[in-house]
Amino acid sequence: MQPYYDPEAVRPMWEELVNVGIRPLTTPQEVEQELTQKKGTTLVVINSVCGCAAGGARPGVMQALQHRTIPDHLVTVFAGMDREAVDRVREYMRDIPPSSPCIALFKDGELVHVMPRQTIEMMDSRMVAQALTDVFDQHCTAPGPSIPPEEYAKINPVEQCGSKIPVYSGV
Repeated sequence: MQPYYDPEAVRPMWEELVNVGIRPLTTPQEVEQELTQKKGTTLVVINSVCGCAAGGARPGVMQALQHRTIPDHLVTVFAGMDREAVDRVREYMRDIPPSSPCIALFKDGELVHVMPRQTIEMMDSRMVAQALTDVFDQHCTAPGPSIPPEEYAKINPVEQCGSKIPVYSGV
């Protein structure tokens, strides 16, 4: 499937998660491998160009990964970009209505926590981070942070809303 947004326009929103140690998944096969063959905890971030992704979700996830306890595996798919990969993640989320952004935690392949867009919209980044660190303390055992604090301090989260992102023309 062709991406909905111009890949270069969304690159900064994708890179900031990569910069804190989150691995992008771009195919259904990568999602399948990650969610069926991994033991321990896996954080899945369905990234998005919308304003609540910029204001709460991405910065909140980034802050949460500075916590002393984090998930074993960190992955992301990008709504509107990695469309088939996003669809595959959503299959693992069974009865949860699709939303983006969305943050999910799986433990040994089972969904144990979901923070959908409707929840994220009511939170700022600090609230998202606090909610996630509470979940990490409950389900995770890997030592954090995901990157050294001095590297994290150099990151300035992108705060661009999707209404300014051009639709991809395929060129």
